[in-house]
Amino acid sequence: MAVSLTVEEGKSLMRQFCNFQERCHQDVRTKGLKLGFRGEALEEIISEMISEGLLDEERYARSLARGKFRMNEWGRIKIKQALKMRSIPEYCINKAMNEINEDEYLDTMKKLIEVKKSLMDYIDTPANKKKLVDYMLQKGYELNLVLSILNVQ
Repeated sequence: MAVSLTVEEGKSLMRQFCNFQERCHQDVRTKGLKLGFRGEALEEIISEMISEGLLDEERYARSLARGKFRMNEWGRIKIKQALKMRSIPEYCINKAMNEINEDEYLDTMKKLIEVKKSLMDYIDTPANKKKLVDYMLQKGYELNLVLSILNVQ
């Protein structure tokens, strides 16, 4: 037996949901749909979360970019893909990319390459260089930067 919630109960639940961690519009919309809200009721809940400052796409994008780079050591390409999957506007994605310091980005790339080399008993062969490049591409780093660090032409 399904329990129907009022819009006010939905707003209360969404406040808790948004206060727990940073959320994007898509997260709130998905949660609202799971709770059984549709149409105007869902839009009212989302607009209230925005007006209360609990929902901010730019803040969410910046937070995700910082976190995925610092904690998961993702590259810009993978971070952009994650943001696009959440339907974040291009303007916010560009702002999020500015959160990543260029020197820190290059240092992280160099560190990841060195760690991977040590784990694979690296010998300077084309096959091993390809493995390193593939690993860095999987992490979301740009091919031209990876190749310049590996000094590959």
